[in-house]
Amino acid sequence: VTAQRLPATDAQRIHRALEVYRVSGRALSSFHTDKTRISPPRLLSLEPRDRGWLHQRIAQRLDDMVAHGLITEVRTLMQRGDLSADLPSMRCVGYRQVWEAIETGQLTEPLDPKALSAVTERCIAATRQLAKRQLTWLRHLPERHIIACEDPHALEQAVAWATEQAARLPRTQGT
Repeated sequence: VTAQRLPATDAQRIHRALEVYRVSGRALSSFHTDKTRISPPRLLSLEPRDRGWLHQRIAQRLDDMVAHGLITEVRTLMQRGDLSADLPSMRCVGYRQVWEAIETGQLTEPLDPKALSAVTERCIAATRQLAKRQLTWLRHLPERHIIACEDPHALEQAVAWATEQAARLPRTQGT
């Protein structure tokens, strides 16, 4: 079913379907059609209440990545010769934008602060878009338990929730 649905050129999804089969012994499509669940899974979701907080964290994380050598790392990966911008690992947010900027000559040595700022802004915009898609996806999971990730006690709340959920699990003989 999955093979019929996917284009033959979609290597990433084909690989994922094969991986699911190898690990579970079940076709990926069977997980989409299996209606035998007794109850929906309980999910814990750390979500920001304040988008401004999230945007600030995204910008700070990118600044930290650049400060710790993101540009040099991407240059080194490009020089290996066995990687390309089409690979899933190189298409991830941040790497993709830096790779493109190096490839098009926007980022050269020595680094021009204006060019670096422009690439940084593209990385931040792409990360915000990704975060927005993830939050939209999470909204479609009504069974989730939400904890505000910017809350100073988020970790304690998450541990308490997980402990409570574990206590509700059925006990088997000998445990």
